[in-house]
Amino acid sequence: MRILTVLTYYRPHTSGLTIYAERLAKALLRRGHEVTVLTSQFEDGLPLEEMQDGLRIRRVPVALRISKGVLMPSLGRTASEETRKHDALLLHLPQFDAAGLALRGRLQKKPTVIIYHSDLTLPPGLFNRLVNFVVNTMNGLAARITHRISSYTEDFASHSPYLRRFREKVRVIAPAVEIPGASAAEVKEFTAQHNPEDRHPVIAMATRFAAEKGVELLLQGLPAVLEKFPKAKVLFAGQYENVLGEESYWQRLWPQIEKYIQAGQWKFLGTLSMQEMAAFYPNIDLLVVPSTNSTETFGFVQIEAMMNGKPVVASDLPGVRQPVKLTGMGRVTPVGDAGALAQNMLAVLSEPDKYGGDPSALRQRFSPDTCAANHEALFNEIAAEFK
Repeated sequence: MRILTVLTYYRPHTSGLTIYAERLAKALLRRGHEVTVLTSQFEDGLPLEEMQDGLRIRRVPVALRISKGVLMPSLGRTASEETRKHDALLLHLPQFDAAGLALRGRLQKKPTVIIYHSDLTLPPGLFNRLVNFVVNTMNGLAARITHRISSYTEDFASHSPYLRRFREKVRVIAPAVEIPGASAAEVKEFTAQHNPEDRHPVIAMATRFAAEKGVELLLQGLPAVLEKFPKAKVLFAGQYENVLGEESYWQRLWPQIEKYIQAGQWKFLGTLSMQEMAAFYPNIDLLVVPSTNSTETFGFVQIEAMMNGKPVVASDLPGVRQPVKLTGMGRVTPVGDAGALAQNMLAVLSEPDKYGGDPSALRQRFSPDTCAANHEALFNEIAAEFK
């Protein structure tokens, strides 16, 4: 099967969505399919077409940026060309252009599946409300046209205003999550580089520095943790500088973070490769996911941490709370409540043995090959309806 997968941002951009898309595309490739990724040329200098690990990447020039989105006038022509060449379409939403892509799939009788990653919630403001309205309208139109919609969890599917409207099309498929192993030497080298003073416990965030990720909640809860654990340290893995749309958020929180950095209690690691992440998790004692809204719907990093036997404190958001509820490896904390976050961190750090789990079972449940097989079955189910 020739599969066209479409998303606004792809590698080298790093986010949970792009990582999922890459894992799934490579797993489909391993299963014998031809896969093309259609995406934006979001950075000058990125090639318009290239091969990466067997995947064909085709990028469309960007004419204009609007908030975190992009306008690509030539996308329609390129999408028509690529849809004709392929047997099935896999669309990653939210995505402004999804309706046109879904329409092409339906008109050409190409099985079309939307993977719905999150609801779109931009910061307050008249312009952002307009952007929200336009993108949500286009996403809604795409859902009406597409054949099926894939959701990470039943929890999120039953709470998302978007997915509830199209419940008959929704199928729940566990996302693709994997993390390589790290040698003892790699783990030790990571410690020497990023925590040479061997401060513990190590509290980690692994995400972009963005308002919806709840970084300020960790900052507000940290004093209570330091009071009980004076040698605690935060390791922040992920993009933290020049995050698109988050400049004012960074400027607001930076003075407080700078004090913790100077005290040796906080360190930014930047974006890490998957092999570096493999050494990162054994070096932490707790991962926190204090997300504040439905732009976070699961948090792959939770499963990655749990695959390394590390507990998690996660927000009580639909989907986001599921890894902890599924495994018992941590605690769920009220959304936006820094005091409760601090108390839950302290509870886990004080009795870590209470929050153990079965990492091997998680590796099997969230295998990218299992995810790919389930989406493949969905394409075949749709194709059978055309006969």
